[in-house]
Amino acid sequence: MERTVIHRTEHTRIVSAPAQVVYDLVADVTLWPAVFGPSVYVRHLERDERSEVFEIWAQVNGKVTSWTSRRVLDPARRYVSFRQQRSFAPVTSMAGSWLLRELPDGSTEVVLRHRFSVEDDAPAAVEALITALDRNSGEELAALARVAELGHPVADVVFSFTDVVPITGGAAAAYDFVNRADLWAERLPHVSRVRLTEDEPGVQDLEMDTVTADGSAHTTRSVRICHEPSWIAYKQHVLPKLLTGHSGLWTFTDGPDGPVATARHTVALNPATVREVLGGQATLADARAFVREALGRNSLTTMTHAAAHTGEGSQVSA
Repeated sequence: MERTVIHRTEHTRIVSAPAQVVYDLVADVTLWPAVFGPSVYVRHLERDERSEVFEIWAQVNGKVTSWTSRRVLDPARRYVSFRQQRSFAPVTSMAGSWLLRELPDGSTEVVLRHRFSVEDDAPAAVEALITALDRNSGEELAALARVAELGHPVADVVFSFTDVVPITGGAAAAYDFVNRADLWAERLPHVSRVRLTEDEPGVQDLEMDTVTADGSAHTTRSVRICHEPSWIAYKQHVLPKLLTGHSGLWTFTDGPDGPVATARHTVALNPATVREVLGGQATLADARAFVREALGRNSLTTMTHAAAHTGEGSQVSA
């Protein structure tokens, strides 16, 4: 019987922020798609105060891949362990931990460890996975530092908001409207150009030009995960100056009061650009309000047109 070979990696970074601030960012995976570059979408399957199981989609060596992980959280030790319950080929096992050590000067040493095995211990597969772990771990540690070291409460910089629209014509038809983003330039007034590719079913690359209320144009690019007929998640890669991260989720459900479409945004602000974009007296609160209004308006426009396309107009709630 062949022995399974376990490979190990370790990545560290000193973050100039309190350990609790950094731990909170590590512990809340719902923020990861807006904070960590490789993460696209996280969907919880189980969750309580000290453990969770979630499915995550992320970019690994340029390709969107998904897996399911179980994590155990130890806030007293500021330690999080994880183990993949469902991995992606050629990975046969993956586990590891986050350890946050408070240093005497008030900064934090972050230690991210992985241990893994691959099918037949193929050297090329091992090398490719180590390359991916080096890249993604480095990006994740840098993102932790970028957010934690801003000197603002994380909740002031990374936040979420949601809008809901009843869809009289049915949730499945509304899903199809959002899924067919290749038609948005014809269907939506704020979209002037769209380029959409789908090299594998359910994984889309979407680039589009949008026009804001003041007439300025913006180009955005997103990767989208489409789970017919109930949800579409996306991660924006080409961002406006005010943001360092933006992820979103469209959900389409048939509830007891009728079908509804919901748009949820999670964003990470870039405080360094607030006054450049909004003027010399602008504050973070102004930036939050501006982003909430601008992104909410666009998604509400999309959902309202989806409602009209499926049958009848609808009233909006937030």
